[in-house]
Amino acid sequence: MSVTMREEDNVGYVLIDNPPVNAIGVAVRQGLLDAVRRAEEAMLDRVIIAGKGRIFAAGADAREFDSAPIEPHLPDVLNAIDESFVPWVAAINGAALGGGAEIAMACRMRIMGPRAQIGLPEVNLGVIPGAGGTQRLPRLVGIERALDMITSGKPLGAHEALSAKLVHAVDDDPVEAAYMINSEELGCVVPSWELPAPAADAGIFESARGRIAIKSRGQIAPAKAIEVIEAGLTLPFHEALPIERAAFIALRDKNQAKALRHMFFAERAAKAPAWLKSESVALDNVAVIGGGMMGSGIAYALLNSGCNVTLIEVDGNGAARAAENVDKIANASLKRGLITREWEAGLLDRLNIATDIDRAKCATLAIEAAFESMEVKKEIFAALDAALPGSAVLATNTSYLDVNEIASSTANATRIIGLHFFAPAHVMKLLEVVRGDATGDVALATGYALARKLRKIPVVAGVCDGFIGNRILSRYREAADTVLMDGSTPWEIDEAMVDFGYAMGPYETQDLSGLDIAHANRRRQDQTRNPDRRYMPIADRMVELGRLGRKTGAGWYRYPGGQGKVEDPIVADIALEEARFAGIARTEYTPEEIRDRLLLAMINESADILHEGIAQTARDIDVVTVFGYGFPRWRGGLMKYADTMGARHIVNRLKELEKEDPIAWKVSPLLQHCASTDGLMAEAKPEA
Repeated sequence: MSVTMREEDNVGYVLIDNPPVNAIGVAVRQGLLDAVRRAEEAMLDRVIIAGKGRIFAAGADAREFDSAPIEPHLPDVLNAIDESFVPWVAAINGAALGGGAEIAMACRMRIMGPRAQIGLPEVNLGVIPGAGGTQRLPRLVGIERALDMITSGKPLGAHEALSAKLVHAVDDDPVEAAYMINSEELGCVVPSWELPAPAADAGIFESARGRIAIKSRGQIAPAKAIEVIEAGLTLPFHEALPIERAAFIALRDKNQAKALRHMFFAERAAKAPAWLKSESVALDNVAVIGGGMMGSGIAYALLNSGCNVTLIEVDGNGAARAAENVDKIANASLKRGLITREWEAGLLDRLNIATDIDRAKCATLAIEAAFESMEVKKEIFAALDAALPGSAVLATNTSYLDVNEIASSTANATRIIGLHFFAPAHVMKLLEVVRGDATGDVALATGYALARKLRKIPVVAGVCDGFIGNRILSRYREAADTVLMDGSTPWEIDEAMVDFGYAMGPYETQDLSGLDIAHANRRRQDQTRNPDRRYMPIADRMVELGRLGRKTGAGWYRYPGGQGKVEDPIVADIALEEARFAGIARTEYTPEEIRDRLLLAMINESADILHEGIAQTARDIDVVTVFGYGFPRWRGGLMKYADTMGARHIVNRLKELEKEDPIAWKVSPLLQHCASTDGLMAEAKPEA
């Protein structure tokens, strides 16, 4: 049963039981409606509703969104709860999100457990609350708080919700607390639909629109939510509900909502496959080799998850810098309120910094995060192989290098795996788990287990230069450099991609990370680069001039006084000069043409990555591009977005570009297959 009900002492106890997250599907809705009728027939004193397990209810069943709405509809169910003469009390024992929060708000009173959350995250799925949330929440917490909660999608913790007057109490046992409420007190609480709409002037709404124009650029749902909230304030409660419902249904069927649902399910699917039966090694003691910014970030993430960490550096100076790096991250987290002073102290107590690799011999997992040099990494892995027990898993954080070659420096390649973290490692959610030719199931299971422990999203990648993400990034940058060389400027290219939905364009992003990093990678590739492939030297000129990005005050942009970026005509002159040296007649590209070329380059490269089996699914490519490289989530990831263009259109455009450069624009066999079969890119499989 999705909903169960029992009666005791003239109190009804309703339990939502629809694992794994108590989603509010049709069976739950019908069960709640039946419970309303049963409570009224029995003339109960009250009904207490809770969720089974650690979740109250985590919203609608998104799988129903691709078909016509099925009765009973949630707004009708909640109106029945809100208007019933038998008062309902929500005992919020865990997350009450989306429709779960709307159920709670339809109840006469709400009591939360101390670790519970409540919120309306519908905008993250491209829709707005559709069962009274846009109307009940402002009546309960006021306009400004409601606008912020609904347009951001961020939930409130228990004490925040209490302070906002969204809930009436916080208690370790919300069900017992709901039972103990005085009947007279409960009877005096006004149902949410009877509460008056709060007064608000136009300035509040204009301010909210200004915020989302920046924070939610390109997204439809937040602006629609503001519109619906504002319209509802001038109408009686029940007349406002159809406006909300119509907006919800219309948004649900738009491409943005479909794209966001795709990403929702893609993220949930990023977990260990059913066939992987091996157990991970224990993750209580982990060694990190290298205490630079990446290694320190990895160490902090491990410490914050409860691991004991041994951080190895080459000498005393390196050890001191590593300690300072970890301290900086911990202090920043403390200032942002992400950890407490007590947690920070306990965290640092579990950190051991040493210069002798033998100090890591108790580790069951070692993660190398040293300089991106094959020679350096092979030396480290040979030392780890000798120092750590044979059962330990050895991982490399390399961004590009051949994991198989690294593994060749050890006696047992089955315990070698790539764990490619993204900077900053303690913040970024993506973890590429790189499976070498000999990587064993225990090592693979350990990669998945570590991702789960660190609350990261794991994607398995095969071995190639750059794996999934950096291989796509390299092609993206190459296409951008071609446009720069042939007729544009860094700021025009950046602006075109920001307008598409990226937070930053490719050149501002390089300035942030440092141009020397990509330069070192190009030098590594010099011996293996196809001599017939076009090479753009502009970035090399920048490095020669000492323009390494923000850290030197100038890169593709200038940063006077360390402040915001400023366009620099010197960079445009360098591009003009290099084009003249190469005998190129430059042309002007429109923003649409810039986007077209850069996106087609990435889509074609992604199709090759999938065709070669480097990625296991198209969905994995979408996860990597969104969570690792800033592709706009509301477009569904790169492969999902490709389907909005259509494989035939993409192939036709690539064939046009192939006339300019038959090497860089060679059409992927997988794209050819999708075009000839009318197949969807988001559902394509390796070696199609």
